[in-house]
Amino acid sequence: VSTQSTGEEFRKYLEKEGVLDNLTKILVCLYEEPEKPINALDFVKHHLSGGAVESSDVETLRLELQELMTKHEAILAENEALKEKLKEYEAPAEEKEAES
Repeated sequence: VSTQSTGEEFRKYLEKEGVLDNLTKILVCLYEEPEKPINALDFVKHHLSGGAVESSDVETLRLELQELMTKHEAILAENEALKEKLKEYEAPAEEKEAES
């Protein structure tokens, strides 16, 4: 089997599976992009993997993340305050035990 016929079979296979069409669309999208991405390969990978996440989803997740980070900081502060309070109660108890 010649290399040329093998290559032609492979091209037909890619065409039949829609690979060439999808790659062409992605490359056209990259070509038409007004601000070219820094990493063209990442652009292609991103578009091959199904495209961008909806910006509203990203914004919702960003807000949720900020809210959870704020809660986390509050819980850490509360934890530190409770540790300090616990030390106040543990110290007198230890002194009483030492006196006995």
